[in-house]
Formats: sequence, C-alpha cells, structure tokens
Amino acid sequence: MTSFRPAPAWLSDAVFYQIYPQSFADSNGDGIGDFAGIAERLDHLAWLGVNTVWLNPCFVSPFRDAGYDVADYLNVAPRYGSNDDLAKLVEQAGRRGIRVLLDLVAGHTSDRHPWFTASADDPADHRYIWTPQGRPEGFVASPGSRPGAYLPNFFAFQPALNFGYARENPAEPWRQPVDAQGPRANREALRTIMDHWLGLGLSGFRVDMAASLVKDDPDKAETSRIWTELRHWLDRTHPDAVLLSEWGEPEVSVPAGFHTDFFLQFGGPSDGLALRSLWSNGSGTVNLDWDPLDCFFDPSGKGSPRPFVEAWRQASTALGSSGFISLPTANHDFSRLNCGPRSAEQLPVAFVFQLTWPTLPAIYYGDEIGMRYVPDLPDTEGSVLGPRYNRAGSRTPMQWDEGPNAGFSTSGHPYLPVDPDPGRPTVAAQRADDTSLLHLVRRLIALRTATPELGPDGSVEVVHAGYPFVHVRGGRYLVVVNPCQRPTSCPLGELRPGRPLEVRGVDTCDGTLTAEAFGYGVFELAP
Repeated sequence: MTSFRPAPAWLSDAVFYQIYPQSFADSNGDGIGDFAGIAERLDHLAWLGVNTVWLNPCFVSPFRDAGYDVADYLNVAPRYGSNDDLAKLVEQAGRRGIRVLLDLVAGHTSDRHPWFTASADDPADHRYIWTPQGRPEGFVASPGSRPGAYLPNFFAFQPALNFGYARENPAEPWRQPVDAQGPRANREALRTIMDHWLGLGLSGFRVDMAASLVKDDPDKAETSRIWTELRHWLDRTHPDAVLLSEWGEPEVSVPAGFHTDFFLQFGGPSDGLALRSLWSNGSGTVNLDWDPLDCFFDPSGKGSPRPFVEAWRQASTALGSSGFISLPTANHDFSRLNCGPRSAEQLPVAFVFQLTWPTLPAIYYGDEIGMRYVPDLPDTEGSVLGPRYNRAGSRTPMQWDEGPNAGFSTSGHPYLPVDPDPGRPTVAAQRADDTSLLHLVRRLIALRTATPELGPDGSVEVVHAGYPFVHVRGGRYLVVVNPCQRPTSCPLGELRPGRPLEVRGVDTCDGTLTAEAFGYGVFELAP
C-alpha cells in the first residue's frame, strides 16, 4: 500500500451531512436553494451535531444533469450566489465547527465548457477523447468543425475528459496513453481546481464517479495511479484537506489515495449489494439490472445483515488504519430511507444501526426528520435514468415548517414540488417533540461523539447476525436493532447489559434478549 500522510485527525469524528443545494433553503424567493439559504439554516446543523457538510455540484452549468455537467470549475452558478457568498458560507459554518466539502466532477465536463467548445474546433486539442473520423459505437458526432466524434461519459452532453487508456488497441488509434499531453493537462487541471477552492477555506472534495477516469482500465490500476499522485500532492500542499470518493469499492479506492469511500448502490464486484442489502426495498430508485433481494431493514424479516457485514469486514480488513468507509442513509441518486412501504415507525431503528456501526455516517438532508421519497415526479434536470429510476423523488425541497412550500421558498414555483402528503414531517414540528426522530438522531450523534468506542475505530463483535441484530462495540457497549415487524429474541450468553443509553422496546432478562417490532437499544455492558 502506498504510504500517505495519515488522515487529518478531524476525519475520524466526522458526521457527514449531504446538502442538495437547489433543494435545501431558498433565501431570495426564486424557487431554487442557494448559499445564503444554507447559511441561514446552519444553526439547525449545529444543533443536530453534524460537523461536515458535503454540497452537490454548485459550479457554473447548463444544469442538464443537475450540475454534474460543469461549464466552469472555478466559479459557482449564479443561481446559488457568488464565489464570495460561498466563502462567507464556509466561514459561517466554520464558526459553528462545521467543515464544508465540494463535489468535484473529475471525469467529464459539460459540452458547453470552453475546453470542449475549443476542442470541437481544434483537431490538435486532446483534452477530450476524439476519433479523427467516423463515429464508433458509444461516440457522439462532433458539434464543431473538427471531424469525427467524441466519447461521452454518461449523457451525450457530458464529454469524457481524456485521462488516457490503460491498454492500446490497434483497431482504435484514438487511444492515448496516460502520459500523453492531453491526460497530463487534465491531471494538472484537477490540481488547479482543488487548489483554488481549498484556498477559499473548503475542507476537501467528494469526487464524482472517481473510478471513471482512465478508459479500458479493468483493474483500475491506472486510475488509481492518478489519485495516488493527487493524494501525494494534497498531502504536501493541503494536509488538512480530505478526498471522499464516489467509487463504492473502498478496498481499491482508499489504497489509491482517498481518505474515505462510500458504500453505494453500485460499485465493486457485487454492484453495490452491501448498501442495497440494508435499505433497498424495491421501490423508489430501482435499476432493472439489480437482482431482486429482501433487504435487512424491511418488516418482513426475510433479509439478512450478512451481505453488509461481510462486505464491511472485507473492506475494513483491507484498509486497516489507512482510511475510512462511509455509510449513507441515502443520496441524491438513491431512494431515501422513507420509501415505498417503509413507514416512519421503521426509521429510528435504521438510524440506531447507522450511527453506531464502525463507519463514518452520512445523513442525506431531510432524512433526519424522515422525509420520504416522492414518486411520479416529472423529469427535472436529467433526473430520470430508467423506467423505475427517477432521482427527483429524493431531491424534493427540505421541509422546515408548515409555511408555504414547507418553509423552503416563498416562490410559487419551487425547484421541485414539495411532498404533497398533509402529514409530511417538518423540522419545526419535530424540534417541538422530544420523542421525534429528529431528537433521536441528535441524541445518537451526541452519544457517538462522546463515545469513541462507537466511532469508526472502535472494535465490533457480532453476537447475533439475524433478527435481532446484536453487536458489541469497543467491548463496552451492546447495540440491538430489530427491523422486523414482529418480536424477535436471542440468547445473551455471557453478556450482562447494564445502563441503558438509548432504548425502545428491548428487554434483557433471564439470559434472553427480546426486541419488540422495530425495537432498538444501546446499553453499557455491566463490568
């Protein structure tokens, strides 16, 4: 494993909070969230206890893919404010002990980016992957005077930046090696972009589709070398900054140079099975290529924690102390916890698991109050990826109070419709209710923050790998979760639960642990 500077000390205590900026808080009434709106809501985040915010892309963009089509990496989109507004947000967050990360789209740009418009007219420019003539499968015809076609990464309007090919192919003469002029220029550009924003006080980046750089790179060895090079540069120039990867295979991405990788709904040989086996109940965002499964956090009790635990154990063993794995509640591309048949009463047990397992937790905005995935929304800024995969349902406006648009905006036309359910949860209502999900999440974060054994470095021993799922953290704390709709039990063996720290519906007596439907418990173990 390549030797890197150890991760900044603050990272092991991170509780991530993902903000989709256009949907979080609108300060000027235009229907789109902005930096000033986020700044006005920082006290909510500080009260909740999160200490690291990740913003989805907020750069200049045509927004055909919600900002993942970047037209200018060094300036923010006017709809969010100015670069100075972002700097003010970072400063105000810092005063509350909250760091801010940006989303770096490293593998492609918008077809409106000046790099691409220039490349489309200049056959000598190799910032992108071009065929000199014809249009091979997967390529898009040149929009400029340059003959041939270019390779996109995802949508046709997202031309892939040229980081080279791992392997030559005489039948495809457009393949350039990773050390060619174009790939070298793009690696240098990534350093320039990161240096620019880190200089304004940002604390790092979550990197979009980090495994997508070098083409025909089956083991990701060449892509890994790029991130290794960038990590060494970061260690030298910005040693307190971090890189989080959207890769979904921590045992590859972290040795390559990332400080943290997420378990995702895709990634690795199992195509994201670890995360899906926990949360994905077949509703919301569904890729038709996924094999059907019964997830563990489902009332039927047909799922199993084993796919997740085994994937976590394999990854954490490979990582050792070199980096971290992050477990999200959801994200902008994947269903919220409150999705389809999963009801509000099933959410607390999921948070008890997420906030006590030895990963870095990532809370998707609104999940702390149980916002739901809203089905059947119109395609908005490229949200629809398939017949059952509409990402808009996870991107609806944050629900602050009972005011217009749930307190998100005074506009008559918000970015997306607010959840029409009259019983939708709000921050205001849950702040006023000590028994709410919001208060539970706050207490769990505080407990985790005050208890190193519940963090990513504390040991874990699985006592019962079923319903209920029972494990011991740091040799001192017993955690019990029962996502099932019926009572479940298991023997306690030699364990002697002592002081209850956070409990609902769990009883430990006569050597047996019994958990009611959707029950949970965190106990100190008796000496």
